[in-house]
Amino acid sequence: MDTTTFEAKHTINGPMHTSLRHDSAHKHVTGTAEYIDDIPEPAGTLHAALGMADRAHAEILSIDLTAVRAAPGVVDVITAADIPGINDVASTGQHDEPLLATDKVEFHGQPIFVVIGETREHARRAARLAKIEYRDLPHWTDIDSALANDAPLVVKPMTLKRGEPETEIEKAPLRVQGQMYIGGQEHFYLESQIAMAIPGEDEDILVWSSTQHPSEVQHMVAHVLGCANNAVEVKTRRMGGGFGGKETQGNLFACLAAVAAKKLNRAVKFRPDRDEDMAVTGKRHDFRVDYDLAFDEEGRIHAVDATFAARCGFSADLSGPVTDRALFHADSSYFYPHVHLTSKPLKTHTCSNTAFRGFGGPQGMVGGERFIEEIAYVVGKDPLDIRKLNFYGQPGSGRTLTPYHQEVEDNIILKLVEELEASSDYRARRQAIIEFNENSPVIRKGIALTPVKFGISFTMTAYNQAGALVHIYQDGSIHLNHGGTEMGQGLYTKVAQVVADTFNVDIDRVKITATTTGKVPNTSATAASSGSDLNGMAAYDAARQIKERLIDFACRQWKVEKEQVEFLANRVRVGEDEVPFDTLVRAAYYDRVQLSAAGFYKTPKIHWDRAAGKGRPFYYFAYGAACSEVSIDTLTGEYLVDRTDILHDVGKSLNPAIDIGQVEGAFVQGMGWLTTEELWWDTKGRLRTHAPSTYKIPLASDRPKIFNVKLAEWSENKEATIGRSKAVGEPPFMLGISVLEALSMAVASIADYTVCPRLDAPATPERVLMAVERLKAM
Repeated sequence: MDTTTFEAKHTINGPMHTSLRHDSAHKHVTGTAEYIDDIPEPAGTLHAALGMADRAHAEILSIDLTAVRAAPGVVDVITAADIPGINDVASTGQHDEPLLATDKVEFHGQPIFVVIGETREHARRAARLAKIEYRDLPHWTDIDSALANDAPLVVKPMTLKRGEPETEIEKAPLRVQGQMYIGGQEHFYLESQIAMAIPGEDEDILVWSSTQHPSEVQHMVAHVLGCANNAVEVKTRRMGGGFGGKETQGNLFACLAAVAAKKLNRAVKFRPDRDEDMAVTGKRHDFRVDYDLAFDEEGRIHAVDATFAARCGFSADLSGPVTDRALFHADSSYFYPHVHLTSKPLKTHTCSNTAFRGFGGPQGMVGGERFIEEIAYVVGKDPLDIRKLNFYGQPGSGRTLTPYHQEVEDNIILKLVEELEASSDYRARRQAIIEFNENSPVIRKGIALTPVKFGISFTMTAYNQAGALVHIYQDGSIHLNHGGTEMGQGLYTKVAQVVADTFNVDIDRVKITATTTGKVPNTSATAASSGSDLNGMAAYDAARQIKERLIDFACRQWKVEKEQVEFLANRVRVGEDEVPFDTLVRAAYYDRVQLSAAGFYKTPKIHWDRAAGKGRPFYYFAYGAACSEVSIDTLTGEYLVDRTDILHDVGKSLNPAIDIGQVEGAFVQGMGWLTTEELWWDTKGRLRTHAPSTYKIPLASDRPKIFNVKLAEWSENKEATIGRSKAVGEPPFMLGISVLEALSMAVASIADYTVCPRLDAPATPERVLMAVERLKAM
């Protein structure tokens, strides 16, 4: 559906493009926002706890649950034998992810059984009493050991190729080969995974789930119960954070709660402990990038050949599309005349890694920025100059074709970068930093300005669709439901703004209701930064239908032409008369006008052939740039982020206040991934960074001391998105790369900027110190 009608009708001063507060902001800060654990429990609600494997890879020889069943407060113990349907929750249909292990375990912490107790404490204590005998099998937990053990691939790899890299790489004047490790990341949502299942009559069951994908939970619950989808209703009002960690990983808890609830005919709640949540659920994928770069003395890239190997975990989950998207963004913002990129999604004996904000794109983009950094140190230039030299060009330049053969038609990266370069005073500050470093034996500084170009759409084309349901009641109040989920990002508020703006009424008239599979079916995950794009357009489609009916009614009732009907603020002008909105609605009801509509939207233009590595996987690109300055202590490796300036592109913002909040939060989360957040498994395959005590997310004190964030107000999406806006969820996450690059410059000062420090991520103080010592020893 086109938005030209929408743009012609909406009022500039209406709810759209306005900084309205998040609909639940006051509830968040006062503690009155209702999450699943706050919902009053039905009488007789039981509680579940996991029985987890304590081996990384082993055959199960015997399981003795006698002591578990006899423990105080235990009502039942659920094993694979109790699953009435299929013992599988694989999101990709590969049937490689058992709900409960049977004869073999493939990662430390894999669920084997579930205890159902009168209280959560009863269930958790009893779960530790099982006696299980194993026969250990060889295991590997990281990329290097997976490669050394010839580990299988969890999915078929993808290759992107354009030009003749195999021959052109030999012809270029200069060439660099290298390797980079990019660490994973724990989602660390504030609300852990949680589900509550309430059995109904016959096969019916209601599941409250903290999930980004209610329809998938519906499908999975039906799958394991052996019933039709229409027997399962899944509801999600809000999540306490998701970041991709609740796209597929909530399936396990919802399904187990549902199996127990139907077996016992009692409500069952399942809320794992934080340590258990972190041990069982997937993370951002670790990557190892092996690259071969060819370029000239000026620093212009001729050819790139790179392999992106990933730690995927014991099952496929979303590793296929995640590793695909890493290749889609390995070009970052740069044109590669000749390119060959390959993914290598490796099986490891760890929890199955999954979606995380950016969905593989950040790992690919970090690799692309390392390519630029390598070239800059070889030719002795400012990395920003090498970036600008290799940017994609404008249409007609011959430098617009991506490695996946999509034309970059909306390129604004140079304008963004040059505006930020000027506003942040980058050149003068860089020169001052170089002079400072010459006279500072211990503290060294660095600065970097890095770009972001991020493709928007699900790479699985079928997911690029959405539905919505809009009702107007007789009193003029509006009921809105759509397939998107709210995890704190403000999606509900933005879509409500769209509906309010369509009718030109106050947003307070629009009631935002919990996402439920019983109202809008077959929804896509709220992911890929497409929540507002998809659901906003679907809601507009529904509202547009009702509005057209109201206009037709007004024309009949007042005997005027359509051009004489205009929706003003909370009222409608019909010819010479002005009628309050609710009065018009009530009159339309008595004339038997349908005041309800289902809306639908599917993203146009996109298509993708994975086997050929060609197509248009993205509807458009979102852009951004960040300039960060850091100081490091060369004796300890510790560092501070002194200042960050950001200019980010969200098109014509639907809600500038919410969008700026998303940019700020995404930057800090991206910075955390690349600096302090480190995952570590021991030799027995146990995740040792499994709690706030051992895993360090950024604190408020870690944010840049000076933090300037601005939206590119001149930008407007060239594609017909809702209100000409652009996605904001994932693209700003990559702005944190500027901190990693600034740290690299600070380290490089030890060798007078002649050697690429090759900092791996996360660049913890230990890694910074080791890099400093390596350069000192050269």
